[in-house]
Amino acid sequence: MVAIYAVQDSGSPTDFRGRLYPEVESPVRSPWQRDRDRVLHSAGFRTLQYKTQVFINHEGDFFRTRLTHSLEVAQIARSIARNLDLNEDLTETVALAHDLGHTPFGHAGEDALALAMKDWGGFDHNTQSLRLVTALEARYHAFDGLNLTWEALEGLAKHNGPVKRPTPYFAEYDAKHHLDLQSHASAEAQVAAMSDDIAYHGHDLDDGLRAGLLSFEDIEDLPLVGDALRRSREMERQIGREASDQAQRVRHETIRVVINQLATDLTDQTRRNLEALNPQSADDIRNAGYPVVAFSPEMREANKTIRKFLYANMYRHWRVNRMARKAKIAVREIFDILSEDPGLLPDPLRGRAKAADDVQRRRLVADYIAGMTDRFAMEEHRRLTDLSVLG
Repeated sequence: MVAIYAVQDSGSPTDFRGRLYPEVESPVRSPWQRDRDRVLHSAGFRTLQYKTQVFINHEGDFFRTRLTHSLEVAQIARSIARNLDLNEDLTETVALAHDLGHTPFGHAGEDALALAMKDWGGFDHNTQSLRLVTALEARYHAFDGLNLTWEALEGLAKHNGPVKRPTPYFAEYDAKHHLDLQSHASAEAQVAAMSDDIAYHGHDLDDGLRAGLLSFEDIEDLPLVGDALRRSREMERQIGREASDQAQRVRHETIRVVINQLATDLTDQTRRNLEALNPQSADDIRNAGYPVVAFSPEMREANKTIRKFLYANMYRHWRVNRMARKAKIAVREIFDILSEDPGLLPDPLRGRAKAADDVQRRRLVADYIAGMTDRFAMEEHRRLTDLSVLG
């Protein structure tokens, strides 16, 4: 049974705010179980398996993709939600859906599309996630999108906090299905957002070490990470395994400890915050005026230091920057070519683009590109620019 401050999981009409298009709810699944299942079965979720997390898909089979990252965020979020007596299914839904709007090539692709769409309504992956689940997924006879519950959509829109300057699509959707954009999201959505941070820092360190962009020596002085590394090395030294075996185990054990300590601190500090606030409903969390789900001050500072380290030493590493540069060029060239000549689009987009005005046509092209995987985008770029490749 969930706590009084959680989004209640009974599924009765008094416990949730429904869907934009009313449906008869399932007798065997809660509304949030249905939401989670709809996300898992969506086309947008499947394409995440070939979308960049940090390393472009073809750089290696064992690096994380947007799909594996989303699954790891969901696992962390569900564990924390269970410890805090929150609605686990809603938490998992928001965690699984939070990156649905990401472009091919990760933030490099997003930056290229944002620049291309600057004068045409803009582009960002959070808005694209909402567009995907409310309009772009075409699976059901009765409506476009996935028709998720208000609670899931609110969490998706506000998982990073109140939306003070809504994008045009946020404002348009909010006008017909009011999401209370100026308040904080539920505790479930806040847990999903913080779990994203935990997964980022733990697993990006792991991938950076695996790729050789980082070394153990690079992370020795990082708060939290350095202590975990020293303990892991000492354990392996006592066991006495071969050096080649030690390195892999040291890396995994270090990252495991870091993630566990981050999640434990978040849970403990959030419990203290809940005790101080004494919320009597999910709305008390939303209207608290600050994020109730939070790290302790000490862990927050440690987390900031880890984030700065990753930006300086991994996300801006010359190898990552080189691939990001090529990705931006490819995305921008695809956008410019298809926007200027919509006759090159595949069916049925070609007919829709020809009938659209300038703004609509560019939005359609942006949606088409955002839905591509890394390798499809590379192939499409070759088809559009390389004479040796058949169109």
